[in-house]
Amino acid sequence: MIRRLATIGGVALLVLVLGVAGLRELARSRTTQLFGRIVARVATPDSVVALTFDDGPVLALADSIVAILRDRGGARATFFVTGAEVAAAPAAARALVAAGHELGNHTYSHRRMVLQSPRTMRHEIARTDTLIRAAGERGPIHFRPPYGYKLVGLPYLLWRADRTTVTWDVEPDSYAEVAATPHGIVAHVLARVRPGSIILLHPWYPSRATSLAAVPALIDSLHARGYRVTTVSELLAHDATRRPLVFPSSE
Repeated sequence: MIRRLATIGGVALLVLVLGVAGLRELARSRTTQLFGRIVARVATPDSVVALTFDDGPVLALADSIVAILRDRGGARATFFVTGAEVAAAPAAARALVAAGHELGNHTYSHRRMVLQSPRTMRHEIARTDTLIRAAGERGPIHFRPPYGYKLVGLPYLLWRADRTTVTWDVEPDSYAEVAATPHGIVAHVLARVRPGSIILLHPWYPSRATSLAAVPALIDSLHARGYRVTTVSELLAHDATRRPLVFPSSE
C-alpha cells in the first residue's frame, strides 16, 4: 500500500513538474500564444526586415539614434517603448515619431505580464497607449510583452482588442558573448537574418553601449545584402499568409 501511494505521488509530482515546465515554455514562446495573433517573423520572399528597439526612450540618445537611421538611406524602425520612460522623456518620443519611426507598446512599468490581474494589464497597456498617441503616433500600436512573457490573460485581452503581439526571431544582444562587441552583434544578425525577420536590440542604456554602436554597421551590412530596413507595420504589409485566430462570437 505504501509503495503504491509512493508511486502515485511520484507520478503526480512528475505530471505537475511537466505541467509547470510546459506553461513556462508557452509563456516564453515567441511563436505561440493561446489567443490572437503573434508574429515573430513574416513569411515573405521580399528582402525586407523590421528593426526593433526595446525600452526607452532616453532623451540624451534620441537625436543620435534618429541621425544614425536617417543617414543610412532613411532606414526606419519600430521602438517598443515603456510608458514610464515616455512620461519621463516625452520630447524623445515625439522626436522618434517626427522622424518617421513607429512607436509600439512595451507596457508602462516593464513588469512581466504573467499572473497579473486583468485590471493591471489593461492599465499598463492603456496608459502607455495614451502616451504614445500624445507623442504623435497615428498608426496601429503593436504590443511586445516585456521579456516576451505572456500566458492566458494577456493574449486574451490583446485578442479582444484586435491587437497584434510582436516578438522577434533575431536577438543578438540577449547573449553576453555576442553583445560584448559591436562586431559580434552584427555577425550574429547576418548569420541568422532572412526575409521577414524581426530584429531586436536594446540601445538605450550605458550597459548596452555595444548595441547602439552596432546599429550603423548593422544597417550598412543589411543594405549591402539587399535588405530594406523598416518598421513592423510595413513588414506586416508583406505578410499575406498569417491571419488572426478567430473564435465564434458569444454574443
